[in-house]
Amino acid sequence: MSPSVVSSRGRTDHNGASCDSTDYAGADWAWEFLRRNRNYVADWRSSVPRDLPYLTLKDGTQLLRLRRRFPRAEKWGLYTCADPGLCAHQAPIFWHRTALKRIVRLSAKRPSDPDGAAAARVLADFKVRRTAVIGVDGVPLVLLKERGLQVPLEIRGLPVLTAAFEPVYELHDLADLSGQTELLRQLQRFAEPNLRANQKPPFGSDDRLRHALIALDESLKGKTYRQIAIAIFGEKKVAEEWHGYSQFLKDRTRRLVAKGTELMNGGYRDLLG
Repeated sequence: MSPSVVSSRGRTDHNGASCDSTDYAGADWAWEFLRRNRNYVADWRSSVPRDLPYLTLKDGTQLLRLRRRFPRAEKWGLYTCADPGLCAHQAPIFWHRTALKRIVRLSAKRPSDPDGAAAARVLADFKVRRTAVIGVDGVPLVLLKERGLQVPLEIRGLPVLTAAFEPVYELHDLADLSGQTELLRQLQRFAEPNLRANQKPPFGSDDRLRHALIALDESLKGKTYRQIAIAIFGEKKVAEEWHGYSQFLKDRTRRLVAKGTELMNGGYRDLLG
């Protein structure tokens, strides 16, 4: 099957690598590789309903509330199957909490008296893109993303997502204390006024992932290694080095195809963070 997939909205994506990946977070790259998996595409086509409605709350948070589980989607690490014809910037992707390696967990307490107002928070304090899903357990999971960085946030005790609350953060899995601490630091940065000036995208400028995605697309189209190398490195470089003494360019192209295939077939989970 061709990697080109037609979305339910009638759009066709012939080369997802052409999507602007400048601000991609790890979850966005994971989606780009997953949506090329033919078995995933088949599961999406068989899913009922295919498109679940989500709401945009008054603070801009995109919210999906689920009344039942979707096992077919969960095996891919998702709460629901998303349209594989859409790149990561075109539709919200609701990753399942069990697929995420690290999550910031907090208990939301009702704001105390006015003296405690400084400690109160609302989700809108985090000036980033926010997508939230409330599963059958009733516990909201909010994915905060900005400029290639992401923080999954699980909030217990907050019946209304737009309400103010006092956060009580929980530390768990002491073996990964440094990783959890870094997530908390990033969450704090998301609330800073000069956020965009301080952010450095770790994934958006990663040529390795972009090249692996191009290699995967070209491979799925049946292109030869040389044709794949031209798509990635340009015709001039390939003409100069392909038949030279060094095998570096050939080996690099093979590794990129292998990496792209690995990421499509489950390795994308390592990008979820």
